[in-house]
Amino acid sequence: KGEFSVSYHEHRFPVDPREYPRILSRGLERLEQSLDATREDFLHFQSLIASFANLPSASETAPEKKAERMRDKEIHKRRLASLCAQSPEITEFIESDVREFNGKAGDPTSFNELHELIKTQAYRLAYWRVAADDINYRRFFDINDLAGLRMENEQVFEVTHRFVFELLRTGVLDGLRIDHPDGLYDPAQYFRRLQCSVQSGKVEEDCGSKSLYVVIEKILSGDEQLCKDWPVFGTTGYEFVNLLNGLFVDPESIGKMDRIYRAFVGHRVNFDTLLYRSKKIVMHTSLASELTVLANLLSRIALANRHTCDFTVNSLREAISRVVACFPVYRTYISPGHVSETDRSYIEGAVECAQQQGAGNDPTVFEFLRDVLLTRRATEGQGKAYAKAITGFAMKFQQFTSAVMAKGLEDTSFYRYHRLTSLNEVGGDPRRFGVQPETFYSKMQEQAKSWPHTMLDTSTHDTKRAEDVRARINVLSEIPILWRKRIRRWRELNQNKKVLVADVEAPSRNDEYLLYQTLIGAWPLAGELDTDPLFSERMQQYMLKAAREAKEKTGWANQNAEYEAALTGFTEAVLASDNREFLQDFLPFQEHVSRIGRFNSLSQTLIKLTAPGVPDIYQGQELWDFSLVDPDNRRPVDYSRRQQELKELQTWGGQSGDKSKIKDHVKSLTGNVSDGRLKLYLTWKGLQLRKAHPALFQEGALTPLNVHGAKAKHLVAYARSQQKLTVLVIVPRLSAQLLGEGTKSPSDPVVWGDTRVELSAELEGMEFENVFTCEGVRPDRAADRPALQVSRLLADFPVALLIATPKL
Repeated sequence: KGEFSVSYHEHRFPVDPREYPRILSRGLERLEQSLDATREDFLHFQSLIASFANLPSASETAPEKKAERMRDKEIHKRRLASLCAQSPEITEFIESDVREFNGKAGDPTSFNELHELIKTQAYRLAYWRVAADDINYRRFFDINDLAGLRMENEQVFEVTHRFVFELLRTGVLDGLRIDHPDGLYDPAQYFRRLQCSVQSGKVEEDCGSKSLYVVIEKILSGDEQLCKDWPVFGTTGYEFVNLLNGLFVDPESIGKMDRIYRAFVGHRVNFDTLLYRSKKIVMHTSLASELTVLANLLSRIALANRHTCDFTVNSLREAISRVVACFPVYRTYISPGHVSETDRSYIEGAVECAQQQGAGNDPTVFEFLRDVLLTRRATEGQGKAYAKAITGFAMKFQQFTSAVMAKGLEDTSFYRYHRLTSLNEVGGDPRRFGVQPETFYSKMQEQAKSWPHTMLDTSTHDTKRAEDVRARINVLSEIPILWRKRIRRWRELNQNKKVLVADVEAPSRNDEYLLYQTLIGAWPLAGELDTDPLFSERMQQYMLKAAREAKEKTGWANQNAEYEAALTGFTEAVLASDNREFLQDFLPFQEHVSRIGRFNSLSQTLIKLTAPGVPDIYQGQELWDFSLVDPDNRRPVDYSRRQQELKELQTWGGQSGDKSKIKDHVKSLTGNVSDGRLKLYLTWKGLQLRKAHPALFQEGALTPLNVHGAKAKHLVAYARSQQKLTVLVIVPRLSAQLLGEGTKSPSDPVVWGDTRVELSAELEGMEFENVFTCEGVRPDRAADRPALQVSRLLADFPVALLIATPKL
């Protein structure tokens, strides 16, 4: 092809055509002697060398020069290829030069010419570990070969989205999910361009509407709100995952669970400190180069002002890293000329926190950084270039904080802190221990008003644990005393399976604590362990990944082979069939937790299907699924089984003419809560109801229902209503406390006593039908107000979905 490349294993790096003369001219006198100097081939070859040398530089920015280079380099390559095809002497000469450039093993000086050639390229070939310190382009987190594209550049945006827009215009796609938008330079601009480009076909920035369905993978921290002026329909649902999950965590047990964790690992773990240190580790290792770029940019700004020119790069770098480590959210959204009060409070709070992290630091450095981040310095009258540099730094800083938060929180801290691992979820905060129903109702009412079309998730490709795994682990918060007894016993039984690595017990107690919770959550259903022969291997791989992500005893970049061998060996030994004493103690407890967890799963599934928003069902979650984080949740899904089981459910579930038979079938399902068809049936019926009444679920209000009685705290109850149609949702929560240690279920009338759901005045005179059993439900009118007795309401199915219609 007339091209030269540098090759390393499967990688190919093109050589700049302007540097071809380095190769082609080497030893040219030899070719001149073998060919007549006046021969046409030789003259043609000399002309080509000069043509390559005269190409415009790769760093040329003038449009006409860039076009000249792009055009002429390809012409010259074709001429070279053609010349080689007709002249064996020239081909042999070039191949001889290439052999000399490639050097000889054992002769270090023979590689000098190759090294000099590589130095002239637009890239630097380096040992992969160098990237963390020296790389100078934006990446997808710390993945070197996923370079970030500048979507703020209009031409880049248009070219990279051309195919997607064509799919949208032709109806192949109905909407877009935008992942990692916090990595964008200006997210708001990007969302506006998406909407406008689809509507008008032009790359504009404001067309005044949001006709294209767009949801964004935005992580909302704490009480952070999604920007209401963004032309999107909501998020991909991580805030819903954690809000919903919190309903099944007992907030009253936080102190006990904290003491249990501290006693097991042998020391107190402060999550605030842990998170701060984790973010610092990420910044000084995998994202060190990005930190260096920011420090250099800030240093140039400081040098441009006589009041700040003495700030050193090192002091600025340290100030940046401390502020980022203190940042309470993924990022701010400052744009030229605009700083919101919310963003201002985040920045000022982070700077104040950073100043408190160590004595001896010049406070004026932090004050300077604060003023730059708030773009106050841009108005000091030092010219447009100075103001542009400040705004540019503030916006690049925002891209950095989001990457550090993701790597420091989700991919480090969550693998170090194990008090209750079901809370260690993307978008979550393990410090928030449980959610009261009143908080859930309030959040959902706001969602119905502001983001009625946002996505509702319980599992995704990125969640740390599948929804059914979290539902099990949540149960531990309800039974802390039993949990403490069991883990003490398991530690004693498995102590002899540990080894010493560098004179320290391995694996650590923290990793051991994680393993027991993971086994509780991921253990196959009774009778299915034999059908999952890879379970032990899956757990070994998970524990290995968790340890590497934690970056304490081992890591992805610096693997500790001894510790990893101890960890996988311990996991394998714990799960070995001959570890009978442990398994005999573990399995009854796990089965009890698993049983309660299935009721949690049914409750959260029904809430997801009926809450304001669009429910999203991740692959495999139609039945019970106990997968862990990627790659465990990417295993093949048995869709044939699901299709067959759904077909069977539809056969009798659609027999509206004989409702007694439907009730009998439902009873047969609920008689075995291990049967995954229970969840599949609930999902199918819930989606069928949404399909039949789309306006109700897209536009309907959410109203909490008053619950009275001894077990009132164990219910989540609300109505969705739109015009004359209302749906009631009643599900149990904290079922371990509700049911005790026996084998009772929420369908046992005795567990509910006098607990009842009061009907509002708007619901009086309505007729109610249970969507799952297709039977009518009559309110009890003995009390002051009509009410639904929970003991009757859940008698045939663990959760209730009632449709209320006016009596004819």
